[in-house]
Formats: sequence, C-alpha cells, structure tokens
Amino acid sequence: MAVAIQHLERATRQKKVLVLVSDGGDNASRHSLGQLLEMADKSGALIYTVGVYDEDQEDRDPGALKRLAKVTGGQAFIPNGINEVTGTCLGIARDIRSQYTLGYFPKHGVQDSAYHKISVEASGQGRRRLQVRTRTGYYEAAARKQ
Repeated sequence: MAVAIQHLERATRQKKVLVLVSDGGDNASRHSLGQLLEMADKSGALIYTVGVYDEDQEDRDPGALKRLAKVTGGQAFIPNGINEVTGTCLGIARDIRSQYTLGYFPKHGVQDSAYHKISVEASGQGRRRLQVRTRTGYYEAAARKQ
C-alpha cells in the first residue's frame, strides 16, 4: 500500500483513486498502520477498500481497511464472499464516475503543514439532503500539490 501511495506522487491527474483488495492483515510491512494512514491522508488519494478473507483467518483486520477508507474519504466494503467482489468493484467504478469534487483555499494564505479539519454539508432541490462523503480534514501542503 505504501508503494502505491508513493507511486501516486508521480500522477499527472488531479483526482487520485486507489482500490485495495486485501484481508487487512499485516504480515511483513515496513510501515505501521499509523504511518500508512498518515501517508494515505497526505497523498490526497481517495481509497476504496475491499475486504476479502475467511472469517476464521486469524490475521484479518477489517478495522484497518475501514480506517484507511475513512481517513481518505473513500469507502470500505466487506463482501459476503468472493463471488460478490466483481459487483463491489463495479459499484466502486460507478461511484467514482458520479462524484463531484469541491475545492477550497483558505483566505489567510498561510502555507503550513498543519492538519485542518473540515465539514461539508449539501442539500438538493427542495432542501433534500445529498450524500456527502469526504475526508475529515487535510494537510494544506498536500492540498497545494494537487
């Protein structure tokens, strides 16, 4: 995962999306989960996770997959079986194509490396609530690279 995130630094497109199919278990990492979450958040990528494992598998970690998706504004999926993975991936592709991207630059103009929390709400015609999925904040230095 860390290698994929580092590879995104060379991406030429503004929108970056990763789809991770994994059991969430850690079996030979060079980075801790905390380091990976920070790398993922700073990358600006939207990460979707698809948990594929057996319930009796000891090293599975669906919580790690959920945290990775949440911190980046993505979404975690835990299909009931391998036969649901294709449908899950097709749903992710539809989701990616139907998204809007909002941009924001603070007035103060100060560039820093601090983490800034954000909250986004939206409503549609007739004050109907729209579904908003976003990251919980951003690092300004990472946002300016995009």
